[in-house]
Amino acid sequence: MDELAPIGLDELVDRAGLLTRVDRKYLLPVAVLPQVLAGLPAGTRVLRIDRRQRFRYRSAYLDTPGLDSYLTTAHRRRRRFKVRIRSYLDSGTHFLETKTRGPRGTTVKTRFPYEGGRTHLDPDMRDLAVAALADAGVAAEGFRFDLALTTAYERTTLFLPSTSSRVTIDEHLTWTLPGGPALTTPGRVIVETKSGRSTSPVDRLLWSLSHRPCPVSKYATGLAALRPDLPANRWRSVLRRHFESTAAAERC
Repeated sequence: MDELAPIGLDELVDRAGLLTRVDRKYLLPVAVLPQVLAGLPAGTRVLRIDRRQRFRYRSAYLDTPGLDSYLTTAHRRRRRFKVRIRSYLDSGTHFLETKTRGPRGTTVKTRFPYEGGRTHLDPDMRDLAVAALADAGVAAEGFRFDLALTTAYERTTLFLPSTSSRVTIDEHLTWTLPGGPALTTPGRVIVETKSGRSTSPVDRLLWSLSHRPCPVSKYATGLAALRPDLPANRWRSVLRRHFESTAAAERC
C-alpha cells in the first residue's frame, strides 16, 4: 500500500467521519488481500500519520452482569448496543464509545474523550454512556458496566474519494477475556466497508471476487468463541469456519 497517496487524519475525519453509516464486514484469508488491494479504485488514499500507516488499536468492551449487550446482538434485537473504550495505542488517545442501530440498518456511533485508558467507567463517564444510549432508545439507566472482553489488532484505513467512504483492514487480531484465556485468528483479516447509503466500490470488488459480508462482530463473535456456554446461533457458521480450531487450541 506504499504506492497509495496518503491522507491525514484531520482531512479523513472531515471528508469521511461517518458516525452514522452502513457497515459491511468480510472475514478473509490473508492470502487474498493482495488481490483485493490490486483491485482498489483509482484515487484510493491511505491514512498516514508520521510516516506510519498501520496503527495499533485496543477495544475494551463493557457489558452488564447479565450480558445485555451480547444477548441483544445474539438475538437480533432492534435496540442492541455496544459500549467500549477504544484506545489508539500509537498516539495514547482513548475514547468512550457507544454504538447503536439507526434507521434502515445504519450504525450510529457516539464518542467522548476518555482520560488514562482505564477499562472501567467512573460515574461521570457511565452517565455519558447511559445518556447516549437513552438518545438511541436504549433504557440503560440501571445498568452496571463491567469489562467483558478486550480486543487488539493492527488497522490500516483507506479513503475512497469517489464515494467519501472508508475501508478498514484489521490484522493480527486477538481477543482476551478478563484474566484470560486469549484467542487469535492466524491467517485471517477483517475488511470492513463504512459508507453512507450507497454501496462502496470495495463492496462490489469483493463481491466480484466471490466474497460476501458475514455476521462477524469483534465483540460478540469473539465472546462466543471464548464462551461456548453462550447462545451463538447467529455466528455458528462463522465460528465453525474461522474460529473453531483456533479456539480449541487456545483452550487446551
